[in-house]
Amino acid sequence: MGRILQFSDIHFGCEHRHACAAALDYAHAHPADLILITGDITQQGFPDEFAAAGEWIQRMPDPRFVIVGNHDVPYWSLTARLFHPWKAFEKATGHPAHDHQFLSPDLMVRGVVTARGWQARANWSKGVIDLDQTRKAAEALRQAPVGALRVLACHHPLVEMIGTPMTGDVKRGDEAALIFAEAGVDLITTGHVHVPFALPINLGDHCSYAVGCGTLSHRERGVPAGFNQIEWDAHEITVTAIAWTGERFEPSQTWRLPRRQDTRKPATAPDPNAPGERERAAV
Repeated sequence: MGRILQFSDIHFGCEHRHACAAALDYAHAHPADLILITGDITQQGFPDEFAAAGEWIQRMPDPRFVIVGNHDVPYWSLTARLFHPWKAFEKATGHPAHDHQFLSPDLMVRGVVTARGWQARANWSKGVIDLDQTRKAAEALRQAPVGALRVLACHHPLVEMIGTPMTGDVKRGDEAALIFAEAGVDLITTGHVHVPFALPINLGDHCSYAVGCGTLSHRERGVPAGFNQIEWDAHEITVTAIAWTGERFEPSQTWRLPRRQDTRKPATAPDPNAPGERERAAV
């Protein structure tokens, strides 16, 4: 069985300090194959927020994988927003904004940026996904080792989830979700809406799932601060929302998702140790 701990929307600058500290303790007490952080590590992209976020991330166990959210741009610097929106994020986290990838024999995660420093609509917090980047990520995930869990990580939910308190309104989101489903991606993991969910994506063979994460900030939207524990075996993926009680983290909701069966054979699947595959892998 494998395990991912997914955190999102910590929003340093208005973070829930007790929950953030307890999350570190939980991560060290429950070893995982990967610590996955799906964006919005700061509130307004101020240097002190990035410094605090970077320190917190460094205290997490290895390996770690971090992607950007719409709050991870220097909010008050138009020059930075236009010309180098992710420079501060990359410096603070040590993770690239684009084409980020994690690969092990049992797990492959690929990141795609859905946030923008600016865009041609009034609300810049909404999501946009580039279909060329989508196809590139989908093809990489398609080549994952036989039996490995294939995970796409982005900040905004690509397909709108009924009942969430806000929308990601991702341009080309449905088209991208279909591309990932057809590539055999198991999970599309996201943040942004600050509430947990795990639902089938009604595209392709309906065996790809949208998994949303809660927040570790005070910007709660009807549910307590929390994060996701994602576990899997050959036949099932279990997503457990871990919620803050005011004193500790405890399991709150659980979703059990039938896993798509990988019909590829080891003899014809890509060798992760081959030179081309090693170059694409990054921790």
